[in-house]
Amino acid sequence: MAYDDSLIVDHIKQTHGTELLSEREKHLIGLAVTMTRGCQVCTRNRVATAREIGFSDDELNAVVAVTAAVNSGVTGATARVAFGMLEQEESADCGDACSPNPK
Repeated sequence: MAYDDSLIVDHIKQTHGTELLSEREKHLIGLAVTMTRGCQVCTRNRVATAREIGFSDDELNAVVAVTAAVNSGVTGATARVAFGMLEQEESADCGDACSPNPK
């Protein structure tokens, strides 16, 4: 049996049908997601569509910059939390013996 994508397609159509976001906002979110996920083909297609519907390259470059900045912040925050978790685990493992001022 061939793959049936009807459930996914229906979900996408329903979600994109919201009137809470403009078509422009939906497109910018889609572009940011495709770049973040690393899909070059999807990103290429979204950039082409964005140009067709009137986005300037300056606007698209701003989207790239903001997307990169958000991802950079997430990367830094994730690393900071991971290092903090390791420090907590290490200090819990050795108890007071690792403390700079042992009792």
